[in-house]
This record gives sequence, structure tokens and C-alpha cells, in this order.
Amino acid sequence: MGVNVDLTTVWAFIIAFAVFAYVVMDGFDLGIGILFPTFDVGPERDRAMNSIAPVWDGNETWLVLGGGGLFAAFPLAYAVILPATYPLIIAMLLGLVFRGVAFEFRWRDPGHRRYWDAAFTGGSLVAAMAQGMTLGALLQGITVVDRAYAGSWFDWLTPYTLLTGLGTVAGYALLGATWLVWKLDGESQQHARKLGKRAAWATFALMAGVSLYNLLLNAEYAQRWLSAPEIYYVAPVPLLTAVIAVALLRALSVERHSKPFWLSIALFFLGMAGLGITIWPYIVPPGVTIWDAAAPERSQIFMLIGVAITMPLIIGYTAWAYWVFRGKVGHEGYH
Repeated sequence: MGVNVDLTTVWAFIIAFAVFAYVVMDGFDLGIGILFPTFDVGPERDRAMNSIAPVWDGNETWLVLGGGGLFAAFPLAYAVILPATYPLIIAMLLGLVFRGVAFEFRWRDPGHRRYWDAAFTGGSLVAAMAQGMTLGALLQGITVVDRAYAGSWFDWLTPYTLLTGLGTVAGYALLGATWLVWKLDGESQQHARKLGKRAAWATFALMAGVSLYNLLLNAEYAQRWLSAPEIYYVAPVPLLTAVIAVALLRALSVERHSKPFWLSIALFFLGMAGLGITIWPYIVPPGVTIWDAAAPERSQIFMLIGVAITMPLIIGYTAWAYWVFRGKVGHEGYH
């Protein structure tokens, strides 16, 4: 007796995994850029940069996989989401370009280092804000008529998307600070702990604000979280989030090194799980489900073979890079 596999659902989880991997891995890179002006000019900034030098460009692989997977597996969603968020996508890509160029040139052009540092911070902040606002634009709903985007150029700009953008900036700052707690020592580590506590409180507040806003944004969202029997199934998500939040603050207050970073990742995972519960099974709320937007089954099978080969390779070389450059960052750097 054969087992029926819903390939569309499989692809939805593959893309969700790729997005989560990108958010976590490139998130702490962008977070360091966001926090960069708070670091002392000189060795502290150099050590913060060196902590991500071996891995930052590889972390962006997951953005390519997530975006490429969306285009290939859910072409209708790709064709709707991009026109609805073109200004945000363009801003994000420009921010990532400025971040990457500044990262390299600050070492090769020390005479203009302060300008490259400003570009590094500005690019990181713009990219993070744009990513958060894109998420908000998706959650608040996209107008679709005859399988095409039917809204205006600035439908994405609302108080809600600004809130989700700020939440993403705060969350990335938290990831960046906890990464530095893990990778640095001495006074720089203590500075990172202080930044981590501030970013944690900001992240908690903005997560709560976005969650409450979601309940007011859409009656269907509220029904999924507040009506019985659904509430009994989804209640563990906010409860676990509260437990992780308390554990994170405690880990930042005592001499823990890697634990705050892993707890921050857990916080992001629970946040993403909450978003999944909120919009499932829609890929373009309020009317396009993952099955509406899916590519033909043969295409999904063909692409799944490719992913089955490439994803283990990506995970393998990423794990190897992190293993090789494990431990604390010294003053010598990698450049």
C-alpha cells in the first residue's frame, strides 16, 4: 500500500526552513552591523567584524535557496509578492550590497574606514528593516485579482509593517549581541551582554506588540489563536516563548557564553512557528493557499531531487566552516 505525500506541503516546509536558516545566520551578521556604532573605534570594532568574517557571505546562501525555491515551487506566490513589495526588495538588496562592499573595503581602504563603517551600519539597518516590513506586508494581506497583484505601489507602507520592521531590527540586534557574547571575551564581551539585554527587552516588547496587532488585523487570525479547541493546541507557543525569554535574560546576566545565542535562536523559532500558525495554509493572505500557488507536481518532484542533493552539501560545508572557526576571536583577525 503506497503512501501519499503532499509535495506542496513538503515544499512549504523546505522554504520555511531555508527562510529560518537565513534569518538566524544572516540575522546575527546584520545585527552586528546594526550595533556597530555602539562599539569603540579600533580593536572592538575589528574583533566584532572578525567574528563573522569567515561565515557572513556563506550565510546568504539560504536567501538564494528561499527565494529560488519560492520562484520554482510557488510561482504564483512569487509573481504576486514581488510586485507588492518591489520597493522593499530593492531596498533590501541595496542594503546587502552596501553591507558586503563595506565589509571588505573597510580593511583595504583604512583612510576612509569611518565611511565604510557607516555604510556597513546603514546597509545592515536598511536590509533588516526591509525584511521585517516585507513580512508585515505579507501578513497584513495582499490584494490579488485574476491571479495578479492588484494593489498600489505603496500598499506595503502601514503602521503594522513599520512595527514588524522594527521588531526584525531588534531581533537581529539580539542575535548579533548574543553571537558576540559567545565569540568575544573580556570587556568586549561584557559590553555585548549589556547590548544583549537591551535588545532582548526591545525584542520581547515588539514581539508582543506584533502578536496583539495580528489579533486586531484579521478576524481569522484571532480565531486561530483564541477560539476553542484551537487555543489548546497553539497555547504552548506563547508559553514556551515566555519560558525562553526568562531563560535568555538569566543567561545574559550570568557567565554564559554560547547559551544566550542558542536561546535567541529558540526565540526566533517560536516566533516563526507562531507566524506559521497565523497564516497557514495561505502563502499570500488572505486568499491564495500553498496549493493554489504551487507548481505542477512533476516540477516539484524534479526540484525535490535537486534539493535532496544540494541541501545536505550546504548544511555540511556550513557546519564545517563554523567548526573550523570555533572558539573565541582574537585580535589578529582573518584579513
